[in-house]
Parts: sequence; structure tokens; C-alpha cells
Amino acid sequence: MGKSLYELGEMPPLGTVPDTMYASLIRQNRFGEPLKAFATEVVDTPKPGPGEVLVWVMAAGINYNNVWAGLGKPIDVIAARNKAGEPEDFHIGGSEGAGVVIAVGEGATGVAVGDEVMLSGAQWDEKAPDVRLGGDPTLSASMTAWGYESNYGSFAQVALVRDYQCHPKPAALSWEAAAAFILTGATAYRQLFGWAPHTVQPGDPVLVWGGAGGLGSMAIQLVRHAGGLPVAVVSSEERAAYCRELGAVGTVNRKDFQHWGRMPDLDDRAAFGSWMKEVRAFGRAFWEALGERRAPKVVLEHSGQDTIPTSMYLCDNGGMVTICGGTSGYAADVDLRFLWMRQKRLQGSHGFNQAQCRAMIHLVGSGRIDPCLSGLFTFEQIGEAHQMMHENRQPPGNMAALVNATRPGLTTLEQA
Repeated sequence: MGKSLYELGEMPPLGTVPDTMYASLIRQNRFGEPLKAFATEVVDTPKPGPGEVLVWVMAAGINYNNVWAGLGKPIDVIAARNKAGEPEDFHIGGSEGAGVVIAVGEGATGVAVGDEVMLSGAQWDEKAPDVRLGGDPTLSASMTAWGYESNYGSFAQVALVRDYQCHPKPAALSWEAAAAFILTGATAYRQLFGWAPHTVQPGDPVLVWGGAGGLGSMAIQLVRHAGGLPVAVVSSEERAAYCRELGAVGTVNRKDFQHWGRMPDLDDRAAFGSWMKEVRAFGRAFWEALGERRAPKVVLEHSGQDTIPTSMYLCDNGGMVTICGGTSGYAADVDLRFLWMRQKRLQGSHGFNQAQCRAMIHLVGSGRIDPCLSGLFTFEQIGEAHQMMHENRQPPGNMAALVNATRPGLTTLEQA
């Protein structure tokens, strides 16, 4: 007979689901700075429905989406789910993780109790018409981000996922390494290889914004793996050195330039001329970092408002700017002359499909790509980790928190 609550680091007998669990969760009355928004509480363990799986979480990845959840903006995720009919007055975040399957709902396939799995963060309705017609599920109107738009993410002892979110964990990966890279890595993989014909080819220059971040650190390695030439944008020499170690052929320090933000009105010739002078100087810095006078075939974007005008100008004729976020703002300007006359492509990219996720897991599990785990936290430090992200003080690469794993470096359930 199992206990109703297990302490962190304990493991219930396989097939036993405790009544309650520890969770690092957010409530509406704590919305604000992540350090105060997250708190450890005991809540009821969810029950798996059809096609769903419960996973005893060993480690969880840390990502920026739950900075937004903690702030309560731009969306109050709790209110949004309550409006949709879900009763919980709390949010358990965490959009990636690794752990052991402890229960399988009716009709769930491809996974069994005892399996050691990695958890990906995209959810969709497999019965949705656009999915059943054979479309990429990430383009489905039903797609949501698990652990942000849905509840019961990886910041708890037990996570509730769909069966297709479970991927076999490579034996060589520690729990925390397995938990940390899917979201950034597979997102970068889709940006770089998911939008034919604009896929990175050998010899292609690629500009990577935020090269030392989780997304950028994955992108640099993926570009080099494909034979491309990544140039990373950074904010310090320390971060530049980190990017070069990962394989960047050169770096550009964004702090050397002052033209970030909305593009000046074209009718204000003086302001636009000054802005264009800075953009061209940035372009020359890219050439210098690359070592030759060529424009990037692909620009990997996520910062949005501050940088899109520069990205669209700098991108090669017939090239692509691919964007997966808007961390500096959503109102980005595009000079359409650069877009249509130079036949460039501005491509939105959100999440990743199953094949892209498995490809990224294979590259990391086989040692071809480093997961770049450079920040590891305890369960009680989950709020602190998000606070660091909120203040842009996080270390380069990816971050994770131990949940039920007792210490860093463990790779199997037996060790834990």
C-alpha cells in the first residue's frame, strides 16, 4: 500500500500513484516577480484521462514562458483556463522534463509504466480535423504549450502529459541534461531545418541572435553540424567566448550599436539616415565576424521588435528570417522594399513536431550536440531560476531544476 504523499527524492512502488504531491506553483494572488510568484505547496495528484500519462518527474527544464506565467501577463493563464471550464485556481508550470512513467490512461500507446522518458512541450488534439487530414500538428488550431497554456507541468512531483509527449530517454543522459534542451533545441531545429527550401546548407552564413542563450547555444551547434557558418550576437566578451567554444565562427557585440527598437519613419530623412548608418555598420561587423563579405542566408530571430528591422535588411537576397518569439516586443517594423524587392522571407516558427523533436534528442543522445546545461537548481529554487531569467542574469545555455532526482548526474531510476 503506497503512501498518500512522498517526500522529494522518494519513489513510490511502480504502478502506485500518491493521492497528493509537492508542486512549485503559481496563484493569482502571488502574480509579480517570479521569486514571490512561485511557492511550494501540496496539491492533489491529477488523474490520467484517455491517452494521458502520469510521470514521476526527476528533473524539469527552466524556460521563459513561466516568467510570463508568474507575472500574470501578457496573459493570466489561470483565468484563461478557468474561462475555458477548468476548475484549478493554480498553475503548475514547466514545459519540459524527464522522469519515470507511473500510470497510463485508457488508450495511451507507445509508453508503459516504468519507462524512463523525456517530456516535450507541444500538445494538440489528435482528433482535430486539421490533424486528421495529415497536417503538421504544430500548425493545428488546437496546439497549445504544455506547462504554460495547460496545467500540471513538470514543476511538480507528478506531471500529466499526453502519450505522444513521452520520448525514450537516452541512457547516457543525466536526468537534468535530459530535462533541459528539448524546448530550445527542437525549436531551433525547426527554425533551421523545417522551412524548405530555406534550410541551412554547407557553407551557409547564419546570424544567430542571443547566441549564448538556450536557443542560441543549440542553434550554433546545429548550424555547425549541418556545415553552416554561425555568427552569434552577444552582449559581452564572456558570452562571445562561450559561443566560439560551441562553434561560432565569429561574434558581434550588440552593445557596440545604438539603433535598436522601432524603425524611424521613412519621411524623417535625417533620423532614417542615422538609423541606416548604424544598420550598415552592424552589417560590416557581421562580415568581419564571418571573415568574408557575405550576407546571412538564414537569420535566427526571437527578440523581435528591437532587431527585426536589422535582420530583414541584413538577410541575403532570397534568404529567410525565421522568428519564434518577441522577447523585446511584438510591434516590429519591416521595410517592405527589402522584403519584396530582394525576395526575402519572414517566417514565423512555433514549437516543433514529433520528428523534429526525435531528431534533436538523437543528436544530443549520440553526443553530437551538447545540451549546454549550465544552470542547475533545487526544487525550492525554481522561483529563483525564473527571477534570474526575468532579470537577464541567467548563465549561458540551458537551465534545469532537480525534482525527485536526489543529486546531479544520475542517469537511471536505480541510481535515484
